[in-house]
Amino acid sequence: MLNKGLVRLFTAALTLVCLFYLSFTVVTATYSKKASEYANGDKMKEYQYLDSLGYEKVWLGYTLKECREKEINLGLDLKGGMNVTLEVSIPDVIRSLSGYNTTENFNKALALASERQKTNSNVQYLDLFVQAYTELDPQGQLAAIFSTFDLKDRISLNTPNDEVVKVLRSEIDGAVSNSFNVLRTRIDRFGVVQPNIQKLGNTGRILIELPGIKEPERVRKLLQGSANLEFWETYELNEIYSNLSEANRVLAEMQRATESAKAEETTSTASTNTANSTLDADSLALLEQGDENVADNNKLLEEYKKANPLFGLTQTETMRGYAGPLVGVVSGRDTAKVNEYLSMKQVREVFPRDLEFRWSVKPTSERGDMYELLAIKVTNRDGRAPLAGDVITNARADFSQGSAFANVSMSMNAEGSKTWARMTKDNIGKCIAIVLDGYVYSYPRVNTEISGGQSQITGNFTLEEAKDLANTLNSGKMPAPARIIQEDIVGPSLGEQAINSGLISFIIAFVLILLYMIFYYGLIPGLIADIALFANVFFLLGILASFSAVLTLPGIAGIVLTLGMAVDGNVLIYERIREEMRAGKNLKKAVQDGFGNAISAIIDANVTTVITGIILMIFGTGPIKGFANTLVIGTITSFITSVFLTRTMLQAYANRDKAKELPFTTNVTKNWFQNTRFNFIGKRKIGYIISLAMIVICIVSLFTRGLSLGIDFSGGRNYVVRFEQPVQTEEVRSLLDDAFEDAAAQVITIGSDNQVRISTKYKIDDNSESVDNEMETILYNSLQPLLGDNVTKEEFVQDYIQSSQKVGPTIADDIKRSAVFAVIFAILAIGLYVFIRFRGFGYSLGAIAGLTQDALITLGLYSLFYGIMPFSMEIDQSFIAAILTVVGYSVNDKVVIFDRIRENVRLYPKRERSTVINDSINATLSRTFSTSMSTLVVLIAIFIFGGETIRGFVFAMMFGIIIGTFSSIFLAAPIAYEYYMKKTKKAEAKAIEKK
Repeated sequence: MLNKGLVRLFTAALTLVCLFYLSFTVVTATYSKKASEYANGDKMKEYQYLDSLGYEKVWLGYTLKECREKEINLGLDLKGGMNVTLEVSIPDVIRSLSGYNTTENFNKALALASERQKTNSNVQYLDLFVQAYTELDPQGQLAAIFSTFDLKDRISLNTPNDEVVKVLRSEIDGAVSNSFNVLRTRIDRFGVVQPNIQKLGNTGRILIELPGIKEPERVRKLLQGSANLEFWETYELNEIYSNLSEANRVLAEMQRATESAKAEETTSTASTNTANSTLDADSLALLEQGDENVADNNKLLEEYKKANPLFGLTQTETMRGYAGPLVGVVSGRDTAKVNEYLSMKQVREVFPRDLEFRWSVKPTSERGDMYELLAIKVTNRDGRAPLAGDVITNARADFSQGSAFANVSMSMNAEGSKTWARMTKDNIGKCIAIVLDGYVYSYPRVNTEISGGQSQITGNFTLEEAKDLANTLNSGKMPAPARIIQEDIVGPSLGEQAINSGLISFIIAFVLILLYMIFYYGLIPGLIADIALFANVFFLLGILASFSAVLTLPGIAGIVLTLGMAVDGNVLIYERIREEMRAGKNLKKAVQDGFGNAISAIIDANVTTVITGIILMIFGTGPIKGFANTLVIGTITSFITSVFLTRTMLQAYANRDKAKELPFTTNVTKNWFQNTRFNFIGKRKIGYIISLAMIVICIVSLFTRGLSLGIDFSGGRNYVVRFEQPVQTEEVRSLLDDAFEDAAAQVITIGSDNQVRISTKYKIDDNSESVDNEMETILYNSLQPLLGDNVTKEEFVQDYIQSSQKVGPTIADDIKRSAVFAVIFAILAIGLYVFIRFRGFGYSLGAIAGLTQDALITLGLYSLFYGIMPFSMEIDQSFIAAILTVVGYSVNDKVVIFDRIRENVRLYPKRERSTVINDSINATLSRTFSTSMSTLVVLIAIFIFGGETIRGFVFAMMFGIIIGTFSSIFLAAPIAYEYYMKKTKKAEAKAIEKK
C-alpha cells in the first residue's frame, strides 16, 4: 500500500477541494431561496432579482454569477425548462455558396442528396451532394458552380473537384460556427438564467438548454429565425386585380372540370359560373360580417366560394378600390389551400413573372385568425431583394408617440443608406414591404425620399415582440435556417416532483445499504464501510461540482447505483479478510493479506464499469451523459474509498492495543454460504438448457410481438398531460381518434392515474413555426370533455401540459445507430479487456457469451411484457443505458470469479480444472450474494420511490442483475472450462501423434 502519510495527505486535499466547490452550491442555494421569497411565485421576478445581484461579490471574492457557474447545476428534468437540438440547413448553405445557382443538375443534386440524407443521416450532407452531382454529370466540374464572386480568391474555374470540396467543407464549418455565435448572442440577450449552448461535434447540430422557460413558442421563433431581413417593392392591388380575377376564373373552370369528370353533373356546375354569380362585393362583405338582413347567409356564402375558389378564401372583391399591396385576408386554416392554388402552373401563367406573394407575420388585429396576403415585386434577375438586412448596423425596440404598440427602429450603413434612399425615391406613393424570414412585418407607404438610412418596422408589436425582433436583427443573420430536430420541454411542477422522487429514493437506498452492511458484517466492519460510503458520496458530489456537471434524474439514479456498486469493493475486501481469519491469522495480518488478495479483483471490476461508462459518454446524449458521468466518477471515488479509506480505518482499528478480533459476520449470517460444495461444472448442461430456452423464447417474441420503440428511436412527439381528476387511457385515446389523421395517438398512464403520456408521429417532418401551436390546439380541442368549459387554451398549455418532447426522424435514426454501436462496442471492449487481463481466450469467450445472453434476454423481456406491465417498457436511450449498466455490472461478477479461478489454478496447478472452477465459484458465492442483494436493495428503492420516468430503466437493471448473476455462474465459467478442455484434448492429441 502507498505510504499512510501520503494517503492521509491525499484524502485531506481531496476533502478540502470538495468542500471548496460544494460551498458554491450552498451559497447559490441561499440566494435562490431569497429570490424565491422575494418573487413570491413570479419566475420572471426571481430571475430579475438574481440578475441584479449577478456581479456582486458574495463569497470568497467571487460574484454571484461566478458562483452559479461553479455550482452543481440541475438538469431540465429536475427544474423545468426547454432543451432544443437545432440543425443548421446545410443545403441552404451550399445554395448560398453557389450564388443561388439555378442550373438543373445543381438543383437535382441538392434534391437527391436531401432524399438520401433521410436514410444516411450518418453521412455528411456535402458528401451526399458531391456523390449525387457526380452521378448526374460524371464530367461535371464543381468549380463551374462555386467560382462565385465571394469565393473567387479560393476557387477558380480550373480548381479540381477535391479542392472545391475542401473549400466547401471549410465554409460549411464556418457557417455552423457563425450560427452558433448568432444563437449564443440571441440567447444572452433573451434574459435566461444559466443557459447552456454547445456544438455537437461536426454534425451541424447545436444543443441549447434554457432553464425556467415558460414561453416555448417565443423561444422557437427566436431560435429558428435566420434573421433574413429584406426590403421589397410591391404591386398595388389595382395593378394586378385583373390577373387575380383571371386566376380565380381558371381555378373555377378547373374545379368544374374535376366535378364534371366525377359526377357528370354539368347542369349544376353551369349555374355556378362566376360571371352569373348573384353576389356582388357589397353583399359578400355583409355576409362575411354576418348581417342578419341577408337571407340564407351560409347557403349563399357557400355558393359564392364554390363559384370563386380563390376570391372565396381571400375576400379580394371586398378590397377592390383600396390602395396598397394587400390582395386578400385569409383565415389561418385556409392559408395552405391558398398557397396550393397560387403555386399551380396554370395559375402562375396568368400572373406577371416578377410577382410573388407573402403572408403577414401576425393575424390582423380586427379578427385574430385572419392573415394578410400581399403582392411583392421581384426586380432583380437572381430573385433576391434589392436591399437585405446585412446593412443594418443597429436595431432597437421603441414606442411611437400616440401609439399603443411598440416598433423597431433601424439604422443602416453607408451602402445601405444609398440603396434605401434610391429605393424610397423610386417608390414614392407606393408601399415597401419589410420581410423577415419570408413573412411581412410591415408595408409602410413611402411619402418622400428617406436619406440617412433610418427606417422603422411597425406591426402592432408588444414590447417583448419588438425586443425579440431587435435582438434577432442585432445578433446578425444566420448563414442558413436552423430547424429544431429534437425538443424537450419540462414543466416546473414535473421537475419539482422529479427532485422529490430522486431525493427520496436516494435517502431510502442509502439508509438500507448502511443497515445491510451492519446486518451482514457486524457493527464495527459495517460502520467502517458506511463511513466509506458517506465519504464516497461526498467526494462524488464534490468532483461533480468541480467539473460544473449537470445533475439529471438519471444522474441521481447513477449516484444511487454507484452506492450499490461501491459496496462491492468493501464486500470483496471483507470476504477476503474472513477467509484469512478462518485460516487462523490474527486481525492485523488478515487485514493486510485480505486487501492484497482482493485488490486485483477490485481493479478489474472497476475498470470494466469505467469502460461501459465511457462508451455511454461517447454514444449517449442528454440525460444519458449525465448518468454516465456520475457512474464513471462514482466508480473512481468508490475505488478510492474502499481501497484506501476503508483500509486505513481497519488498520487503525487493528493496531489499537485493545482491539478485539472482528468476525466480519453476525450471529445470523455467520454460516451463510460457508463450506458450500455445489458441482456447478457437473450441472452446466442444465444451465445451458435454461439459457437456450430463455433465448429462444425471447427471439420468438422479438419476431412476433416486436418491441415498443420510444420516440427516441421512432421519431415523434410526446406530451405528458395532467388532469384534475383520474382518467382512463382508453377514454383519452377515444377522444383523440382521428385528431391526428392517420398518425394514431398512443396513450399510457405515467405516474398517478390523473396523468397520461400522449405519443404521435403527426407531422413529425413538418418544421414550420405553426405546427407546435397546431398540436397544442388539437390536444386542447380533443380533450375538452376532460378539461371543462372554463379552461382556456393558454391555461391548458401552461397548467395541464407537464412536458413535451419532439424527436425528428433523422436524429431518431442517429440515436438508434449509436445505441446499437454502443452495446456492441461495450461487449467487445470488455471481452478484449478480459482477454488481455487474464491472458486466456476462454475467459474472454465466456465473458462475451454471458454478456450477449444478458443483453439479448433483457431485450426479449421488454418484448414479452410491454403493454402488460403497469409502467412504460419502451426501448429508448434510457433502456440502452440500462443494458450497458447491466453489461458493466454483470462483467464484475464474471471478473471476480475468473480472478479466483486464475488464483486457484496457480496455487493448485495439478488439480482437475473442474474441481478448481467449482471451488472458485463456491468460494465467491458469499460475495456474489452480498453484492447482488445490496445493489437490488438500491434498485428496489429507486423503482418504488424514484418516479415514473425512470421506472422502466430501473426494471431493466433489476432483471439484468439477476440474469447477470445466473450467466456468471452457469454460462461464463462453464464456457471457459469447455474451451480449456477442448484445448487440452487438442494438445494431448498432438502429443500422441508426435510419439
